[in-house]
Amino acid sequence: MRKVATLAATLVALVGGTALASADTIRLRIASGHPAVNTYVNLMETFFVPEVSRRVAERTDHTVEFIEGYGGSMVKVADTLEAVQSGIVDIGGFCFCFEPSNLPLHAFQVMLPFGTMSPEQSVAVARAVYDRVPFLEEAFEERYDQVLLALIADNGYNLVTNFAWGSVEDLQGEKLAGAGLNLKWLEYAGAVPVQSSLVDAYTSLQTGVYDGWIMFPSGVVNFKLHEVANHYTEIGFGSITWHGLTMNQSRFESLPEDVREIVLEVAREYEAMTGTRNQEDYPEQLEQLRELGATVTTLPDSVRADWARSLAAWPAEKAAELDAAGMPASEVLSIALEEAEKLGYVWPVRYELD
Repeated sequence: MRKVATLAATLVALVGGTALASADTIRLRIASGHPAVNTYVNLMETFFVPEVSRRVAERTDHTVEFIEGYGGSMVKVADTLEAVQSGIVDIGGFCFCFEPSNLPLHAFQVMLPFGTMSPEQSVAVARAVYDRVPFLEEAFEERYDQVLLALIADNGYNLVTNFAWGSVEDLQGEKLAGAGLNLKWLEYAGAVPVQSSLVDAYTSLQTGVYDGWIMFPSGVVNFKLHEVANHYTEIGFGSITWHGLTMNQSRFESLPEDVREIVLEVAREYEAMTGTRNQEDYPEQLEQLRELGATVTTLPDSVRADWARSLAAWPAEKAAELDAAGMPASEVLSIALEEAEKLGYVWPVRYELD
């Protein structure tokens, strides 16, 4: 009886699959471990998904239906790369910060702290680097069976704390949180770095696991961190493009050519939008923090320069480490510095990589 039931189930699946194929409906699972309050996830939900569906319906003979799962309902923040690779989901949005072993070079803007605070410039710099160094995209295809659809910019990073501070010396010995490589920013300043993620931030700040977070203002607002850490200090670590939207390569190649073209087209628009939306939202989010009772402080450029000087040797050290592992890190960082300067950005400390 069990064999009969199994055979029946198989036949139902085959019939169902044939019916779906004949109806020419393409179903894609799209997910992120982060919730839709995050700007990039919100844009996945409100722009990428409906726009791909609309354009495919209007311009092809196909229909695309998305099955969406955000906020960890399908994948966790640190498991998305593997979930896309295995085909558990077709498309995933995630931070490369959670893949320090698998994607060490893809966090290259973090290796150049105190860069531009403009998300539009940040994503433009990242795109220029990816276009000039094929290794970065090829890593996804050759090692993880996925296609990089879009880069994703974050808002400018600052520091939210439950105490006031005004100099780098004030942070000595303080427990402060970050994710991945930006922990080095804290270490070189003399703080005690603690690895964490946004989903844990509120409780950890509330219970004293740490006393601050490297965070952009939208993260503070959306996760209500101001309730447990009401000092938001603009130090200007920079806007970092170290998230990405990827798609399982086998699934991508199985799509009709006209659908693939639309997915790539919308993805590139989505990429630019992550920069534009974050840039537009930044001043509004600072004002929102003030209205919510947080103290928002902008530090003088001299403090930013002091912190940058403490990190001056680190980019070259990190580049040498990754070069020795067979990655073009020095080339990537050199191009990133150069591309930012093409856009008119002046580094508080011009990092030397030689």
